[in-house]
Amino acid sequence: MNEWKDLFVATAGAAAALTGLIFVGISINLNKILAHQALPTRASVSLALLMSILLFSVVLLVPVKSLSDTGWLVLTFGLIVWILVTRGDVKIYRKTRQEYKRLFLYNVLLDQVSVLPYIVGGFLLLSGSEAGAYCIVTAFVFSFIKAVSDAWVLVIEILR
Repeated sequence: MNEWKDLFVATAGAAAALTGLIFVGISINLNKILAHQALPTRASVSLALLMSILLFSVVLLVPVKSLSDTGWLVLTFGLIVWILVTRGDVKIYRKTRQEYKRLFLYNVLLDQVSVLPYIVGGFLLLSGSEAGAYCIVTAFVFSFIKAVSDAWVLVIEILR
């Protein structure tokens, strides 16, 4: 996994920067975000996705003895992130008005595509396959896409 070091350093920095920008965006539009039932939870899901990228990047930079050790860490953290994101999506779904529920399912799908690769990657690393790292990168890419999309809603679309 040593050849992945530069990628994990870069993603940690990018995730930290985007997390900061979302915090600024939330603070600027806090009153408008709080006026909508589902938006505070959507902001927390977005932050969870970015923090997961940061967390996984840092964890994967820690020297470990085997891919199996890394696999256990990735699988454990992946399950935690999946539970947090899924709980957030269920909470948002319940608060979403009926006419928007179907549209919101696309958000749920993108969230799941963002976090499930961590779990798959954890299992692959546990089995001794470095292919698990590619799953983690897939999770990073989709998490960045979803978080930036949510940031757009929280910072720009809310003002319309």
